[in-house]
Amino acid sequence: MSKDDLEIFIDQKKAESPEFADNFEEGYLNFKIGVILRQARENMGATQADVAEKLNTTKSVISRMENHAEDIKLSTLTKYAKALGKKVKLEIQ
Repeated sequence: MSKDDLEIFIDQKKAESPEFADNFEEGYLNFKIGVILRQARENMGATQADVAEKLNTTKSVISRMENHAEDIKLSTLTKYAKALGKKVKLEIQ
């Protein structure tokens, strides 16, 4: 599979700047966490309001968790998963 222009650009920037590479990976991980939360919720057929009610919070808090997952606590992830009847599984590579 060949890389698109964006992937080539990102690879070049990573090669030029270790700081960019570190920041990119961290930012991508945060983005990925938010996507995983949203997909899990949608797969369960739940709305943000449904999850918010189970967590005794607001829909806007759930939206922030899904769209800006940086600095999210493990305990918060666990509560979110539990609200969907799921568990959090972590892996260190």
